[in-house]
Amino acid sequence: MTDKKSHLYLLLSVFFVGNAFLAELTGAKIFSVGELLAPLFGPGSTPPQWLMSMNMSIGVLIWPLVFIISDIMNEYFGRNGVRKISFLTAILIAYALLFLLLANAMPPAAFWMENNQTAPDGNPFDINFAYQKVLGQGVNIIIGSITAFLVSQLTDAYTFQFIKKITNHRYLWLRTTGSTVISQVIDSFLIVYVAFYLLGNWTITEVLQVATLQYFYKVGIAIILTPLIYIIHWLIDRYLESSIISEN
Repeated sequence: MTDKKSHLYLLLSVFFVGNAFLAELTGAKIFSVGELLAPLFGPGSTPPQWLMSMNMSIGVLIWPLVFIISDIMNEYFGRNGVRKISFLTAILIAYALLFLLLANAMPPAAFWMENNQTAPDGNPFDINFAYQKVLGQGVNIIIGSITAFLVSQLTDAYTFQFIKKITNHRYLWLRTTGSTVISQVIDSFLIVYVAFYLLGNWTITEVLQVATLQYFYKVGIAIILTPLIYIIHWLIDRYLESSIISEN
């Protein structure tokens, strides 16, 4: 039983850290939700302005999976299990931040600059500037993310266990959704505020627009994926029960 629980914790931790890093890696790009959904209105149609003004970070698309995995870990390993992997992930993200700073400080090779001095459209292109620009935004994302990640994760873990206790371990859907609804207020707004307002060049209006959309997206996905949590919960119970049977 102990070995299987250890393997389960390791597997969930790998997915947790992997998804968190993938969100950090891609999070600097802001995509247009309106442009993405425009084809649904048919050829030649113009989507409404409110839709065209919707924008989100690419990294947010995968972030709900991090909180789903967090809730699963909380269910089987408690707050201590979530805290342990949360702090480890934050340390690894901080390590990535230091390496990004080092990468940006390294002098570019002359042949690398020369071989990439022309863009596909024929215009002059400074690849080192582009590299520093993209990774520089990544640095802002990481700083904002470490701050928001730890605060929201610890809030999520505490809220999950609180709801679990007051409902006498019933209503899995309530503690997974409830903890996400509360923790994502912190995560969605804090990361955008730190990364793009304090350390970036966004206006407070842009921060509120993007953060609000990202919050409702993450909460909406968490609700939609609730059946998946029940399926994963059932599979894990079968997995752990099979260990008890084999030991007997």
